[in-house]
Amino acid sequence: MKAHNASPALPRTFVFDQLEVRVCASLTELAQEAAAIAHAALNQAIAARGEAAAILATGNSQIAFLERLIARAGIDWSRVTLFHMDEYLGLDGDHPASFRRYMRERVERRVKPKRFHYLAGDADLPIEECRRYEAALRAHTIDLCCLGIGENGHLAFNDPPVARFDDADWVKIVKLDDACRLQQVGEGHFSALADAPSHALTLTIPALCAARRMLAIVPERRKAAAVATALRGPIATTSPASCLRRQAHCTLLLDADSASAL
Repeated sequence: MKAHNASPALPRTFVFDQLEVRVCASLTELAQEAAAIAHAALNQAIAARGEAAAILATGNSQIAFLERLIARAGIDWSRVTLFHMDEYLGLDGDHPASFRRYMRERVERRVKPKRFHYLAGDADLPIEECRRYEAALRAHTIDLCCLGIGENGHLAFNDPPVARFDDADWVKIVKLDDACRLQQVGEGHFSALADAPSHALTLTIPALCAARRMLAIVPERRKAAAVATALRGPIATTSPASCLRRQAHCTLLLDADSASAL
């Protein structure tokens, strides 16, 4: 690990292997910093190619960032194509826990992008849906991938038992780890473990890392252990987020709480 000096007004910055890590003082500062980076990445792509494409994450940890990003002026969203990274298998798109609903209400209806590609967890043929979504992803240059880290170290729904750093597929169906399902209960999306879906459709780790720029937005003390394991432990699928240390195009943004175990 290498540390870089920064003025008191700026985040503390470190490098773990190839990964830049910025530690912000608060969730508010983290959201502002992440929104500024995402804003710049999208506008650089629009300036270079006339359009941009991005993958966004859902979850409680992303709400403050998305609010800040949407509030920033200067992005021509009509030139931006958006994707999301996972959805529960068999869940209706209007269910309160659906990630499609999350994105429609928190992003699409507010910024009106060129297009928002949705991953249909309730498709009649889910394997074909995975292939359809992968083809849509591969048809675009993905300029930005904004993701979080789960309490079990997952990226998207790539939990430790199913994560692969060398997946040939970009979208697949996975069985969810109980730790992941309990996180969804803890965040208030389901009332009990038995209510949380057991499977999901997810972008794989190679699909996420194929973006030109990656931004991992990880606030809150409940993520501290996963962050410490990802940065201090071995690079292995027992901690899927550890693969970020090989991504020189990624910045991991933490707040004081999520960095507290480092």
